Amino acid sequence: MTEASFEDRAPDVPHVTEYDERHHQTYWRLLDAAAEKANWCEAVRIIFGIDPAAEPERARLVYETHLARARWMSEAGYRHYLHPPKS
Repeated sequence: MTEASFEDRAPDVPHVTEYDERHHQTYWRLLDAAAEKANWCEAVRIIFGIDPAAEPERARLVYETHLARARWMSEAGYRHYLHPPKS
């Protein structure tokens, strides 16, 4: 199963975005794969539906930027969910 409608480059901003909200499951899947030391090519093929042999640069960019964002979400971005929005 692939994640619908993702960008080649994940956000790189110091706050949670709408994109992050839509793709949090993708981030958790990437973190799980990294923790299991899964091959990045297999992970990008399964999670994003990209063939790394056919699109090596794109596959690497998608994998690395989304994994970096997943790590940021687990280290800092999660705080967004701990505080209710201000009205």
